[in-house]
Amino acid sequence: MNQPTPAIVAQNAVRRLPRIALLLLCAAYLLPGLVGRGPWKSADITAFGYMAELARTTEGISRWFDPMLLGMRPETPALIPYWIGAWAIKISPSWLNPDLAVRIAFALLLWGTFTATWYAVYYLARTARAQPVAFAFGGEARPTDYARAIADGGLLALIACMGLAQLGHETTPALAQLYFASHLFYGVAALPYRRAGPVIGLIVGTLGITLSGAPTVGLALATGGALYIAYERRRTAKLGADASPDDGPGYTRGALITMVCVVLLAAALVFGLGLQQWKITLIGNSLFGDIRSQAKLLLWFTWPVWPFALWTLWRWRRQLSARHVALPLWFALVPLAATWTTDFSDRSLLLALPAFATLAAFALPTFRRSALALIDWFNVLLFSSLAALGWMYWIAMLTGVPPKPAASVARLVPGFVPEFSPIAFVLALAATIAWCWLVRWRTGRHRAALWKTLVLPAGGTALCWMLLMTLWLPPIDYARSYVPQVRAVAERVGQPRCIAELALSRQHIAALRHHGNFNLQPLLLGTDCPWLLVSPDTIGRLHTIIPFDQWRFSGTLRRPSSPADDLLLYQKIPPQ
Repeated sequence: MNQPTPAIVAQNAVRRLPRIALLLLCAAYLLPGLVGRGPWKSADITAFGYMAELARTTEGISRWFDPMLLGMRPETPALIPYWIGAWAIKISPSWLNPDLAVRIAFALLLWGTFTATWYAVYYLARTARAQPVAFAFGGEARPTDYARAIADGGLLALIACMGLAQLGHETTPALAQLYFASHLFYGVAALPYRRAGPVIGLIVGTLGITLSGAPTVGLALATGGALYIAYERRRTAKLGADASPDDGPGYTRGALITMVCVVLLAAALVFGLGLQQWKITLIGNSLFGDIRSQAKLLLWFTWPVWPFALWTLWRWRRQLSARHVALPLWFALVPLAATWTTDFSDRSLLLALPAFATLAAFALPTFRRSALALIDWFNVLLFSSLAALGWMYWIAMLTGVPPKPAASVARLVPGFVPEFSPIAFVLALAATIAWCWLVRWRTGRHRAALWKTLVLPAGGTALCWMLLMTLWLPPIDYARSYVPQVRAVAERVGQPRCIAELALSRQHIAALRHHGNFNLQPLLLGTDCPWLLVSPDTIGRLHTIIPFDQWRFSGTLRRPSSPADDLLLYQKIPPQ
């Protein structure tokens, strides 16, 4: 017999979240930051550099399977994300900036992640073991209405995750991995209810994440899904005639065969191409090294959904093997393990956010009203305070009053000259007014709905991101862009036929080629360029590499907000 469900939900608590409101919230989260900026340091500009190189390559199809940036392969040896960006550049009209074309393509990937997560939560909530308690005289939530309300809550929880804000708006392989992982999650969750869509999701998700720089994670997720399907079939076979007719559809033999074939195909791809050696490296001296920093990353990156997820595991502890708990738990644990065993901690943890959001959604039908009120008021105070601080510091940046906040901003972005933007002001003001209306609506007297608990976290996160990408976009772009440094290079050297480089990072190479359109050539391969850019990391052995009778030091070029990104400029001495 199944253990009783902890969810107690009446039909009036699962009323539909208006689709237009949900779509507007997703748009308010997706669109800010698309325009008005360039690629940011360092993964964003680096990934864009490889995409731009592929878009302009003339070496044939072989280069597309081995992306290069001035002879260097990417740190994240992916293929599909760079293909997506290169194709976006190629098919975009000439008047559209290449980096904007790539950001639009990757914004569609984030939209696809939202869609796949919503449907995954919906089909998990449709299962009988996830349904609420049946009332003695009726009135409990209908299965489809309950599943839709839980799915709305899951999408709101995903939008509310702090870790998604920046990484979800960059054009890096991590966002492509998130897209494919969410589709793999959807495929496993929806396979008992649908055929074509979930099968496509399984194939696209598994193979896509394998070729996007996370092959081991993708293979582990797919293998766990196959093992769970086998477990579910065995459990159903043991129940036999004792199984309830209300248990709903289960996994068929065809579903298990499909999942096994997908796993075998992914394994053949991983081991055939040697992809299993791409990313696995232990951090520190042991797997459990640097526990404090990893714990801090987990706490802030998955805020505010991790308390909800833990509450779900506690309240549904008697049903940990149920589909709606076991699957998201597995899809959260695998990226967590990757977080501890790779050098890309935050980008590995990004893949766990749809699963964390799913677990958070299933906490909603188990909360008491007093706990919900406490959560609501906490979110009102938190996001209202953050918005007020954002406005205050912006006014201080423009006017110099109050002086201390103005001095703090000037210290963070030295050399930045603020300007008032009417469009940014109007958009930020509209977002703030919408937040005030949302707070008033949420704290008003009206019928309860499951998803309302996560409306304020999602709306508050969207508000903060909107303020950052309107009021604060110019200083943020100034601080995180390489444009000021590349402009300083151009002012010194003009537009020479070529510039030699020595030990420059991938992000510097990509920035110099994109923002300055410079023809960079490695010094060690032999070149006759009149200028040389050198990374300060080589300064200890510089005298053994550069003949100083041929080169004259011309100055240090800095990014205003980051002295660690200095470049040393040398000019070639003409022969006497």
